[in-house]
Order: sequence, then C-alpha cells, then structure tokens
Amino acid sequence: MNSRREMLKLMAATGGALVVTGGLAARTLRPDSRPVAAAAPALAGPIPPFQVAMPIPRTLRPTSRSSTTDYYTLDVQQAVTEILPGKRTTVLTYGGSLPGPVIRARSGRTVVVRQTNRIADGTSMHLHGAVVDPANDGGPMDLIAPGATRTYTFPNRQVAASLWYHDHAHMADAEHVYRGMSGFYLVGDANEDSLGLPQGAYDVPVMIRDVGLDDDGSLYFDHLFTSRPQILVNGKPQPYFRVRARKYRLRLVNGSNLRPFEFKLDDGASFQQISTDRGLLPAPVTLSSLPLSPGERADIVVDFSRYAAGTRIVLQNTFFATDTTAQIMRFDVGDPAPDTSRVPAELATLPALGTPTLTRSFALTLDPATGGGLINGRQFDENRVDFTVRQGATEIWEISNVDQIPHNFHIHLVDFRVLDVDGTPPAPGEAGLKDIVSVMPGQKARIQVRFAYPYLGRYYYHCHLIDHGAMGMMGQFDIVRS
Repeated sequence: MNSRREMLKLMAATGGALVVTGGLAARTLRPDSRPVAAAAPALAGPIPPFQVAMPIPRTLRPTSRSSTTDYYTLDVQQAVTEILPGKRTTVLTYGGSLPGPVIRARSGRTVVVRQTNRIADGTSMHLHGAVVDPANDGGPMDLIAPGATRTYTFPNRQVAASLWYHDHAHMADAEHVYRGMSGFYLVGDANEDSLGLPQGAYDVPVMIRDVGLDDDGSLYFDHLFTSRPQILVNGKPQPYFRVRARKYRLRLVNGSNLRPFEFKLDDGASFQQISTDRGLLPAPVTLSSLPLSPGERADIVVDFSRYAAGTRIVLQNTFFATDTTAQIMRFDVGDPAPDTSRVPAELATLPALGTPTLTRSFALTLDPATGGGLINGRQFDENRVDFTVRQGATEIWEISNVDQIPHNFHIHLVDFRVLDVDGTPPAPGEAGLKDIVSVMPGQKARIQVRFAYPYLGRYYYHCHLIDHGAMGMMGQFDIVRS
C-alpha cells in the first residue's frame, strides 16, 4: 500500500483511526485540572471557520543578557483560554499561552532557559532540532518533577532554522503536547540576515494542529484520529489573518500529534518554499502544495501583492478532501505596503554528504494486540541501548513502515538528507537538511545521517506521530569517540 490515495481509502474504511486502541486512556481535563475517564467522545462539532483573528505568538524577552548569553524564564503551567466561543478551555502551557511564546535565538549565542514545573506531572522540554548535549536534550526520561526547577542551556551552534520546543516526558508527552505544551524557537544567523527575506511583522510563526473538544469546551484526549475534528492555528479555530498586499514569510509547523497536512491556496496560486526542518534550502522551490507530517517544519514566502485589496484566500488542507479540516485559515488581503524584501536565487550551502560506512535498518509497526509501538520488533526500554555510533561517522538508515497506517521518523541532535523514498529521489523541497522523514504505509525511506557534532552520549530516535512514541515506538543510541 504505497500511495496516499490507498491510505486514505483504508482510513475511510476504518473510521479514520490512525492508531490502534490501547495505551493511554481517553481523558478530559476539567477546569479544576482533575483528569477524568471518558467512556466515549461527546465532541462538539467544529465551529464555522473564519470567525476569529489569528493571533501571532508573543516573543519572549530575556530576563537578562551577558556578552555571550540570553537568559529566559519559561515555566510549565496550567492556563485557561477560549477556543469555542464563550467557553473556557483548560490547557497546559509554556509561559501561560497557547502556543507558548517564541524564543528568537542567534547562531553561536547561548540561550539559557530557567523552568519551573507548575503542573502535577513530570515534564521534559525537548528543543526539537537543537544541536545540544544529552544533558540539555530534554530526553523522555529526564524529567522535571512537579514543583521542581531546572535550567536548559542551548549553545545554538547551528545554522538559521525554524525549530520548536515541546514536552517529551515518556508516555505523557502525547497528552501534554496535545493539551498545549509547545512553542516556536527560531534561530537566525548572518547568512539569513543578508538575504533580504521578509522580516519583522512580515515574518510570521504559524503552528497548525487539531483537537477535540467536549460541548463545555474541555479538551478531550484519546488516540483516535476521528476524535480531533477541530483545526487550531496559533491556538484559534480556523481563523482569518489580515495581511497587507506584499510578501510574507510564513513559518509553518505541523504541531499535531497524528494528523498530516497538505497545504494549498484555494485559488491554486504558487508560493516559494525557502526552508525545511533544519535550515534554508540551497535555492527557493516554487510549489502549489506542501505536505507536512507531524513535527515537520517549512518556511514559505507568499506574495500577496498579486491580489487586490478585499481579496480573501483560504489555506486549505487537501490531504483529506472531505474532512472537517479541509479549511485551515483565511488570508484577508488589505492595502499594499512598502516591500523591499526579496527571495534570492541562492539561499544556503549544504554540507557535503560524505561517504557512508554503514547501513542500518528500522522497521516501524504498532502491535495490534497490545497497542505498543515497536521498532525492529522491540518496544522502548530505558535500560536498553539499541546501538552505538562513532562520532564523525556517516551512515545510511533505511526506515520501513510495515504498518497500514502512517508513521514518520525523527532523530535527536543530528540532521540528515533524504536519499529516496521507495527508490524515488526527494522532491526539491525535501532535499534540504531534515530531522523528520515521513514514511507512509508500505514505504521505505533511505536517509543519510552525519554524526558531525561535538557531543557524545545518549540520544533518541522515534516516530513523531507523538502518540506512537508514547506507546513505545522509540529507541536510543550512544555516540562514542571515534
């Protein structure tokens, strides 16, 4: 079953479930924060789209700065927001907002985040895509206990990229992220500054995800794909966004636990993709549709100057043509604005791939009997190291999806290049630096991984359909000296 069309037919036949039953229980978080069991979803239907404005996540300001380092405070805390009109929804957050605030970092300048865990569960903040030592990686077993405080140190020894942070506490991360624990972390550098890309108010983080809500506004959590019919963009349901008639850089992240997207403007107009997960592409790619699986990022530039004031353009999800999530958000075009930005023909130089010395194979599946997530037939075990890698090595990893449901594959610390999927080379927009590769049912992806960073120790790899990782579809490896 290699095509998306066949996968969609399967999902239609199975009621749209992307995961088997089992694992974590279905739970609703009530305003008094007591999780209660839910026998079956009694979900509110999606509200009519384009009723509310899309907010832009606030930028977190440092509490102090030195010549080398920016210091931040970003606590984990419960908050109340409005998703359904007039109803209060209790969420779990970084810094009290949904999504969390944006941290804007600079390549080569250290960021230190002081974090107190003010919720009832252990948490672990993973900076997804970060080049960081194991102690600051936010691993699934490296928890901050309720009421405790710790600091994370991020040296930002990497090129400009749109990263994001999210909870990674094993077996709780699926629910924590679903309830709101994620946010943007944007790394800039001198090369990016020199390109003349849209910036300031025209450089907009856009986190897109799905949820299910009870009629009273409470978030409902289980592992069924069909229990999440409402799309949120920066925490608001299918909003509108007023834009000026000029170029915008939109930093898209698929923040869903399970749902894949394929983004397209409803008039069929093209846009330019300028980056993927871990940085700028060598050159911009002109597209009319953009697929993103959970956790993947892509920056695009949309030129709204081609539209007259008053034009309304809908960003669609064409992955599911008849799904409630087919309309993501609407752009309401206003008057022109001065625009000196540009998208140059050359963006970045990618590192050489090198010569691989080893090939590893990984088979992803869910156990239909237990609901456990398996890689090479084994569920995650914190006491087992699955293999070691020599620092400086270059390897080919083959990832096979032997299930009848989608998966993807994320590696901590390192970036990689997609070589092919079922023998087909990647599209230009997938040919940059990646940290997630999508693997649809029956597919095999080959990636080339460089362990070129100056850190030793334990890191993780897992399916980034977060529910699958929470069910155990995860492994760990040690990087050792050459």
